[in-house]
Amino acid sequence: MSTHTEGVRTMAHCPACGAERAPDAAFCEQCGHDFASGVPTPAAAGPVSTRAGETQTRHAPVRAQTAIDGEESPLDVGWTGPLVRGDAGAAAALDPTLPSAADRCLQCGTGAFLDGYCDTCGAKAPNPRDHFAESPAEWIGGVCDIGRRHVHNEDGMALLGSVRPLQQGVLVVCDGVSNTTDSHIASLAAARAARDVLDDPVPHAMGLPDLLVAALEKRLAEAVVAARHAVIAIHPDPDAPTPPSCTFVAAIIEDGLAVVGNVGDSRAYWLPDAPESTPRQLSQDDSFAAEQIREGMPRKQAETGPQAHAITRWLGVDSPEDLTPHTQSVRLAEEGWLLICSDGLWNYCSDADDLRTLVASTVTALGPHGRHPTTLAGALVDFANAAGGVDNITATLARVGPTDPPPTAPPQAPALPSQSPMPQQSDGEERPDGPVHE
Repeated sequence: MSTHTEGVRTMAHCPACGAERAPDAAFCEQCGHDFASGVPTPAAAGPVSTRAGETQTRHAPVRAQTAIDGEESPLDVGWTGPLVRGDAGAAAALDPTLPSAADRCLQCGTGAFLDGYCDTCGAKAPNPRDHFAESPAEWIGGVCDIGRRHVHNEDGMALLGSVRPLQQGVLVVCDGVSNTTDSHIASLAAARAARDVLDDPVPHAMGLPDLLVAALEKRLAEAVVAARHAVIAIHPDPDAPTPPSCTFVAAIIEDGLAVVGNVGDSRAYWLPDAPESTPRQLSQDDSFAAEQIREGMPRKQAETGPQAHAITRWLGVDSPEDLTPHTQSVRLAEEGWLLICSDGLWNYCSDADDLRTLVASTVTALGPHGRHPTTLAGALVDFANAAGGVDNITATLARVGPTDPPPTAPPQAPALPSQSPMPQQSDGEERPDGPVHE
């Protein structure tokens, strides 16, 4: 019950904890609530009398601690412990019952993911497939990213690298064709299957260069077969309406010699550092646009036309019979970059000269970490996302020459050189049997 005294309404019970209020009391004797504020002050739960012989408990939410770091006090009403802002590691040190860093929610820093959501703040668990990096050696690295438009990351990559630079390396990128069943699973399975084949030692044929190139080309053809089998294993039914499929591009490095092979339109580039040296696209697209370019159409016009992303060969249960990869070799005799990427990157910078300029400018922008392959690959992914990110993006790199150390913390996106992105007509691949976007 409440009464009126001199026109001011008083309350018989505290609105925060329910305790009985003494006449003319300015503050609750149980929880310290300021009756003059008119705003309930959260407090710990306490018993509230109802009927004779019965009690009920009133629960009020605990107000978040907002003191400045280092000025928290257990005497504060609603104190919940020392305040830790944005430092999940410090929070874990204060409370050993918190989940490990690998399982901890990055949004609140304390919760763990249960059934795909944080049990503290409700944030959705990140999908590690959406963005991942590989750094098997200091001279090889790559980043694979979902981009800005796709629901799944349908790119896949798999890398290997020897401790000694250029002794042995493997870079594989497979780009899953969208609107086919589980293409995001198929592309990663294909990349890993190909990597395992390319990892086997190759006979050097007594040092004869031509025979070594032939052996590496044969190994690439075997990797294509293994990758296709991995794709088919995802859904082996040949009568399935949308069986999974993907493109393929890979590079195998043996003692300073690189041989690349591709099926589809994922690409390989050699990008020397020296301005007087000529950069090259090493792969040959299996696409409608490539056929138009071979017939004389300008590259930009062909690659932005209405069927620019129509591919003519792919890996899958319904792939064409001839899957012999296009191959090209390059002796890695000068400093530069071997780039293996999906069309999510080259969509925005296709010409080898332009791409070499982009890479050189990005290396400069990254400063002391510019020649770290994984860091540079991440910056190229950032470039593609900033330009639109209409497709999944994968950039893998092998460095020929000195490398830089990785940053001690995730690098900020550098100020990349201005580009004139090509107009996008499609967000992925198309196959001749209908629009199937990669």
